[in-house]
Amino acid sequence: MKDLKYSRQREAILDNLKSRVDHPTADMLFQSLRKDDPKISLGTVYRNLGLLTEIGKIRKLSDINGIERYDYNTTDHYHFACKACSKLMDLPAATIVGLDNMFKHEDIGIVESHSLILYGYCKECYQKMLYIDSKKAV
Repeated sequence: MKDLKYSRQREAILDNLKSRVDHPTADMLFQSLRKDDPKISLGTVYRNLGLLTEIGKIRKLSDINGIERYDYNTTDHYHFACKACSKLMDLPAATIVGLDNMFKHEDIGIVESHSLILYGYCKECYQKMLYIDSKKAV
């Protein structure tokens, strides 16, 4: 692992990510960080996100459209991606009970880590779809 010098911008990026659950894009982080540090550049945000991903401090994910998003939680956990609004959410622990056992494959090797994204429609988008369908039926 690289020995990193302290960076105020890197600390701000980590703090911002730690406080979020929306799995922001680099641009979303940049817009948020600019409120406190108008001099921060998008390039600085991208460079630090790349470095933080490389050293395992954060995780990079791709949403339904292939857009890179970032997650402070680097433990193995699962995500749900909405096909309508592109929201990317952590699945509640109760939803994933038992899935971890599916990834034990000692016969072919040891699984070190994994990533799983389930695709569908979030509650809000699903309700909108039902509402639109009910209006069409009338």
